[in-house]
Amino acid sequence: MASHLTIYHLPLKQPTKLDSCHVQRSISCNFKKQESAQNSTGLPFIHRKKLLSDLTTWGIGGPCNYFIQVFNHTQLVSALRYCNEQSMRFMILGKGSNCLFDDVGFDGCIILNRIEFMEKIEESGVYRVGSGYPFNCFGVVSANDGFSGLEFAAGVPGTVGGAAYMNAGANGQETAAAIDSIEIVTNEGESRMLKRRELNFGYRLSPFQELKDLASITAVTFRLKFSKTAREMQQEYLARRWRTQPLGQRSAGSVFRNPSSMGFSAAELIEKTGLKGLRVGGAMVSNKHANFFINCGCATSQDMLELIGLVKDAVNQKFGVELKEEISYIHPS
Repeated sequence: MASHLTIYHLPLKQPTKLDSCHVQRSISCNFKKQESAQNSTGLPFIHRKKLLSDLTTWGIGGPCNYFIQVFNHTQLVSALRYCNEQSMRFMILGKGSNCLFDDVGFDGCIILNRIEFMEKIEESGVYRVGSGYPFNCFGVVSANDGFSGLEFAAGVPGTVGGAAYMNAGANGQETAAAIDSIEIVTNEGESRMLKRRELNFGYRLSPFQELKDLASITAVTFRLKFSKTAREMQQEYLARRWRTQPLGQRSAGSVFRNPSSMGFSAAELIEKTGLKGLRVGGAMVSNKHANFFINCGCATSQDMLELIGLVKDAVNQKFGVELKEEISYIHPS
């Protein structure tokens, strides 16, 4: 793939504005100021050479203006301080499993969260896990250790921080139910710890989505329950996912939240509208699971946005239901 796309046309019609992606916070950006910014942190920032398509499960997106990986809390705070000093828009990214970047790219700094530690605090099922740790790996570890509560996580291609931020869930389980406390860092670099009793979660909702001074979740402590059947349940969940979801293809997971006002899931509504296999350019509604949209190998952000809009309109016309996006479209600037 070329280093960046030189020709871009805005979508003729975009869906309703999507929610901000996992721990996105923007500060007014001055492109020219970024060009002349001096790096005083010692961190290896990469300029205009990192494609966002390499950082997301959809494999879509142009170059970001600046890119940096952080492996611990100190590096994260340094990167945040640098972005603040340069008045640079920034976004902290995990596995990019619920994000749609634009082909133009991102006029700011992408901070890739690689805070990937895992500590077993107690033998009774208490784990403290870095926010960049793969959520599916932690799900497998905890179930193999004989603890229940996150069996579903083995099939979720995101990070621990992303799962907490979105309150990921499946098979009757939710991330929030297993959380004991969460550590965060603010835009100003201040660290805080929040106990579960202080936090209100909902279906694919967490208080962090509305926390204005949040820069990133940095660690999550989970308290799980012992279960002799945890590993067996996890294997059943995984087998069901492989039967019903296009796990071997490039997708962002579920595109829409399930509507609360109906007895049907978003996937069922899309399928009943006859949209399985619907294709716009390189973007397609999966024939296996209608709430998964696939990058067939050449999809652009415009393709995916137009497909999302077409599906929303069709379901609304047939059932009078306006589907709400679970994924997030990230504007270039």
